Order: sequence, then structure tokens, then C-alpha cells
Amino acid sequence: MRHGRTINHLGRKAPHRKRMMGNMASSLIRYKRIRTTLAKARALRQYVEPLITKAKTDTTHSRRIVFTYLQDKSAVHELFGTVAAKVGERPGGYTRIFKIGPRPGDNADMAVIELVDFNEAYVIEKQTSETRKKKTRRAGSGKTAPEKKKEEAPPKIEDDIPEGDVEVPEDIIETPVTDEASTEGGDESTSEEAKEEASKG
Repeated sequence: MRHGRTINHLGRKAPHRKRMMGNMASSLIRYKRIRTTLAKARALRQYVEPLITKAKTDTTHSRRIVFTYLQDKSAVHELFGTVAAKVGERPGGYTRIFKIGPRPGDNADMAVIELVDFNEAYVIEKQTSETRKKKTRRAGSGKTAPEKKKEEAPPKIEDDIPEGDVEVPEDIIETPVTDEASTEGGDESTSEEAKEEASKG
């Protein structure tokens, strides 16, 4: 039973295990992706992620502490340069593990461990998903439609006319030209017809 077993010893003594983890961490920092067993990948994740967090503060003290774990100057330089610049805004979770099936020889579970921000396919897919607008049927269509109609509608002429009595110049008023006789005759005929209808009623 695994009572109180906080770390996986990986079948090795402590010095051997520390050097193996340091070498694997250096390889992961250099190549950004390595292939190993699933148990070693999980142990490496716990080993390397605190070092990447330490690399966010680029000081001499931080570099010396990381060097005691890696024992590789080129890996330390790569970690504090390229890797720290990429993962500066990420709060954690710098690595990702993929299971790739059993090993043909001894049937051991194999995995690929990689640095998240250096996977080009994942970064491109993430950018497109962020820029892509979310399609909804409720809020989006109902709010935007009336606003477009208001913007496209032409301004009303009535709004330009001020309220109250407006004096119109006499030059603008045009009197229609009509025959006085026709209008008078028409008025008299209509008035006589109205009187007859009123007397009948």
C-alpha cells in the first residue's frame, strides 16, 4: 500500500533519481518536448514547473538556485531567456502530458511531455477560438436589430419644424390662379343643394 508515499522513487536511489530528473528537465527546456514513460513524465512535471516559476524573476539568486537543480549552463540560459519570456503571463500549468500507448518491448505506458506555449498548432487554434464570436440565439440578435433600424432610418422632416406660430414671408406664398366665376358658381350650387337637403330633412 502507498501510505505516506509522497513521491514516486522510480526504482532508483535518491542521487540517481535527482540526476535523471535534472537531465530530463534540461532536455525538456532545450527541445520543448520529450518522449518518456508516463511515470517519469508525471515526476518530471513536479520537478520542472517550480523551476519555470522561479525563472520568471530573472535575478542572480534565482539563476543560482535553478543551476543547482539542472547543472547545465545552456539550459539555464534558455530557461531564463526564451522560456521565461513565453510563460511570463501564465500563472502555472506550463507542461502538458500526452499518453501515446504501451512500449513494444516491456508494455510500459509511454507519454510525451511538452511545454504548453511552444506547441504551434495549439497556439494558433487558441487564437482563432478567442477571435471567433460566440453564436447565441437569445441576446445577440434581439439587441442589435433595433439599433440598426434606428441608424439607417432617415431623419424626419417634422423634427426640423419649430413649434408655435411661424411668420411666412409674403414672397413665398403663391396664390393659385382660378376662375372667379367657376368658383363662385360652384359655391352657390353646392350651397343651394345643401339648403334643399336641409329643408327636406
